[in-house]
Amino acid sequence: MSIALFPGSFDPLTNGHLDIIERASLMFDKVVVGVGYNTGKKALFTPEEKLALISEVVSDLPNVEVAIMHGLTVQFMAEIGARFIVRGLRNSKDFEYERDIAGVNSALADVETILLLAKPENQNISSSMVKEIGSMGADNMAKFVPKVVVDALKERLN
Repeated sequence: MSIALFPGSFDPLTNGHLDIIERASLMFDKVVVGVGYNTGKKALFTPEEKLALISEVVSDLPNVEVAIMHGLTVQFMAEIGARFIVRGLRNSKDFEYERDIAGVNSALADVETILLLAKPENQNISSSMVKEIGSMGADNMAKFVPKVVVDALKERLN
């Protein structure tokens, strides 16, 4: 069975993230969305809230699970039996970052990183941007995040 991990902070989950999850679900027997901690960012949602939101969004994808990650990515991968890491690329900056992380991960464990290019409509979406425009009262957030996330953002930011 091929198992892939799609790790991230997902604060919040965007349509770009969802597209990567959906595409990965067609490539692997099982995809685990790993909700991690980004110590460099102030989180809007707790890991448990993100787990609940993402679980609701991906509930129609039978081979996708959501879990809270702890420790190193490669340690979590060993726990869930994953050999593949899936990451999305929006631009060349993402590529350089992901290339470096992939090198470290492969030095630590026998894992492969699969990079999926963002679709053009998702190349400018980031969780940070979504939080910023959401905090300014944007009404058309559904262009950037799933409906359940729109509702959670409105509740949290207003």
